[in-house]
Amino acid sequence: MMIEQAGCFYCEQWHEEVGDAYAQTPEGRAAPLRQVQLSQPMPDDLAITRRAVYTPTFILVSEGTEIGRIEGYPGEDFFWGLLERMIVETGVDLETGADPVTN
Repeated sequence: MMIEQAGCFYCEQWHEEVGDAYAQTPEGRAAPLRQVQLSQPMPDDLAITRRAVYTPTFILVSEGTEIGRIEGYPGEDFFWGLLERMIVETGVDLETGADPVTN
């Protein structure tokens, strides 16, 4: 999930540098993006550990529960590395998309 707000320079930068390619990457397939505005209430189907303060905030969710987050956008190179590490730590194989616990 990406929490963003209108006028956020770093949100716009993420969209320019990453946004178009995100869904076609192994990370994007493992963690499909759901965009939520900071000013809106959190969706009822998500259990988030704490409300986002900074935008963008990227929250990795599994079965409706937060399992990791990246606060802010550190640039394209750092973003991909942080996201990959966060996903791999959950046990998902980015090459196959398989969760070794359930697949």
